[in-house]
Amino acid sequence: MPGKKNQKITSQYTANNEVKLIRGGKEYFTLMLKLINEAEDSIHLQTYIFDNDETGISIGDALKVAAQRKVKVYFIVDGYASQGLSKEFIKDIKKTGVHFRFFEPLFRSKYFYFGRRLHQKLFVVDNRFALVGCINITNRYNDTPGCPAWLDFGVFVEGEIVKQLCIHCWKTWKGFPAKMGTTPCEKNPVDFKIPPAKSSLVRLRRNDWVRAKTQISQSYIEMFRTSQSHVTILSSYFLPGIIIRKHLIKAVQRGVKIKLILAGLSDVGVAKSAERFVYDWLLRNKVQIYEYQSNILHGKLSVCDSKWMTIGSYNINNISAYASVELNLDINDPSFVKSVEKILNEVIDENCKEITAADFKKSTNIIKRLVRWCSYEFIRAALYLFTFYFRQKA
Repeated sequence: MPGKKNQKITSQYTANNEVKLIRGGKEYFTLMLKLINEAEDSIHLQTYIFDNDETGISIGDALKVAAQRKVKVYFIVDGYASQGLSKEFIKDIKKTGVHFRFFEPLFRSKYFYFGRRLHQKLFVVDNRFALVGCINITNRYNDTPGCPAWLDFGVFVEGEIVKQLCIHCWKTWKGFPAKMGTTPCEKNPVDFKIPPAKSSLVRLRRNDWVRAKTQISQSYIEMFRTSQSHVTILSSYFLPGIIIRKHLIKAVQRGVKIKLILAGLSDVGVAKSAERFVYDWLLRNKVQIYEYQSNILHGKLSVCDSKWMTIGSYNINNISAYASVELNLDINDPSFVKSVEKILNEVIDENCKEITAADFKKSTNIIKRLVRWCSYEFIRAALYLFTFYFRQKA
């Protein structure tokens, strides 16, 4: 992936960036609190789930303190997934000067939503630092007493890519199709001096049907299409559509080794049952499957040929492909990617169970096959109905 023969893709990357992989839990939230407490000018926080539990209250309190010292704080959460936020919490945070709003779908109630989800997780401070990943702000993504965090990852970035992330924050805050001209990020650029030895190529990738963006889907297609050696995918809700399946199998047929790190335990039982229905097809096509055993797996990242990777909020299924606002970063830096691969291999060795074709056949009976088929057909029908409207409008 990128090289002289693929200059168009290479040219989309920004240089002069420093990146660090951050594991979910205490490491992630400690860093977030540090960045909030040290912010001098502005904070943008955009997330899917924000609960006013211990984790949410700690982040909310830090945002309030930042606003009180005249940092401009813009805080947006998904209107469906975060509807449990109390009126008192929202009133209190606004009173201190935090700019808060819900990202609203077309229709919603306590039990359903119809319209885009703000599924991206993005945090930008002072047009200088950013966190990108799929870590929501609630206790189950944190390390709490007696309850370790779900397995998740994000990246901490500093460098030129942050200006693009900041501009994206403003566009999301203003909402489509609002026009706002030059953003504060562009008016007040930051000069970065990242040492060449630490510098990575990074590009912003988005999926959003309203803005006709399918960049993350294209990154995965590009990964399968150009891979030469191996691809490792860590995915919490893996139910690939026809296009991704086609490119995945073509990669396998070229001799590319594909490993999937999937959830053993899942917070969405019917989705996991549907996913296991696809195992037979995957195993017949020589895809290696590893189920994470230690806790719930929620991360979403993929690495290719020890050269480049993608990480963010995007699940490999049709909701992320067609119906959600998703954000990933592609990182082209062999040294960094090799360090990420090492971590993924440790997860496989220490916390996963390999699902072989023989073992899967032994563990499956007619009742399980029927349940998995029903789950798959239910999920497939639900995704089709949910995404048909968006495909027609996109």
